[in-house]
Amino acid sequence: MRTYRLHTAVETARTLIQHIINCMNEEPNKIFHIAFSGGNTPSLMFDLWANEFRAETAWKRMRIYWVDERCVPSDDSESNYGTMRRILLEHVPISDSYIFPILGANDPKAEAFRYSKQVEKSVPIVFGLPSFDMILLGVGEDGHTASVFPGQEHLFCSFRLYEVSINPHTNQKRITMTPNVILNAQRVIFLVSGKNKKNVVRDIVNSGDLTPAAYIAHHASNVELFTDVND
Repeated sequence: MRTYRLHTAVETARTLIQHIINCMNEEPNKIFHIAFSGGNTPSLMFDLWANEFRAETAWKRMRIYWVDERCVPSDDSESNYGTMRRILLEHVPISDSYIFPILGANDPKAEAFRYSKQVEKSVPIVFGLPSFDMILLGVGEDGHTASVFPGQEHLFCSFRLYEVSINPHTNQKRITMTPNVILNAQRVIFLVSGKNKKNVVRDIVNSGDLTPAAYIAHHASNVELFTDVND
């Protein structure tokens, strides 16, 4: 795991954006399939991206997907797609045909199946599974990542690409990428910010398999951690 420790959330987000741009610039003829997570930390990144990095990003070579989505309409404030659309996508020159949202208003099981088929059709297949060029993950204080929460270890055994999960704290249904797909990515990137995340960062770096996030961090082949959390 490569760890990038910065001093502030803004500096961390800027560094990650520049890192993504640099990776794309190193392969100027490649289409990049990138899956994004939601939450407050990536929202800051989206805002900075729209205002400071818009001109230098190769939007035509980016295909955008989601790691997970809350089962709400896209105009709901909790929608991961809706948030990214409002803060970033509406302000940059990217075609709607390059954006593949999870439709949170649909029946969850039917949408998990539909989106799995979409990803299977659009993303290159490696070792029998879609292989995203980058998957950006956050981490909750309980150690969940994507929408795979502690106690939902059965999702690690799923051979489906996306599954329905339930947030145990709110009972809200979500649609989540399964760990086998995450582990098959070319790059898994964690973006973690805030003093309240100190314990989960320690778990990711040191603990092994205690939480879903730590498991992914220790079993994916190419992991990067961008954080402003310092011991």
